[in-house]
Amino acid sequence: MQVLLSKAEIQQRVRELGAEISHRYAGEPLTVVAILTGSVILVADLMRELSIPHEVAFVRASSYRGATTSAHALVTDLMGLPDLSHRHVLLVDDIFDTGRTLERISKEVQLLSPASLRTLVLLWKTARRDVDLKPDFFGFQIPDEFVVGYGLDFNGQYRHLPEICIFDEKSAPTLIASVGSE
Repeated sequence: MQVLLSKAEIQQRVRELGAEISHRYAGEPLTVVAILTGSVILVADLMRELSIPHEVAFVRASSYRGATTSAHALVTDLMGLPDLSHRHVLLVDDIFDTGRTLERISKEVQLLSPASLRTLVLLWKTARRDVDLKPDFFGFQIPDEFVVGYGLDFNGQYRHLPEICIFDEKSAPTLIASVGSE
C-alpha cells in the first residue's frame, strides 16, 4: 500500500492541534468526545498533547460493516456520555468523508446542552462532503481514496499501522507482514 501520511507527519500535526486546542480552551471546562472506534489512536495521542485539564468520553458510530468500502445506515450510541451541560465539547473523529457521521452526532450532542460544541477530524476528504457542516479543526485534507492506518480500518484490520495508507487489497497482506517484523 502507498503511504499517504507518514508517522512523523501525523505526530507533528497532532502536536500542533494539541497546542491549538489548549490555547482555544484555556481556562474552560473541556470534554473531548471520541467517536469510536476509528478515532481512538488520535484521541490518545491528542490527549497527551493537551496542556489543559480535560475529560474524555466515547460514543459509538458505525456505517461500515464487514469487508466493505461503502457505507450502510448509520448506527449511533451516546449512552455512555457524562453530563455535558455547561461544558465545552470537542467532538473528535478520524475522518470527515461525506460528513454525515459528524453531522448526526453533533446534532445529538447539541441536545445535551453543552456550552459549546466544536469538531476535530484527522482527515478531511473535501471532495466528498455532502452536508453543510465543516470540521472546526482538522489535521490533513486528503484525496478521495479509501485509507487505512492510525485507527482507520478495512474489515477491522490495519488500524494498528502507524501511518495513513491508501488501501490496496492486493498488497495488504504484504504490508501486515512487513509492519509486524519491525
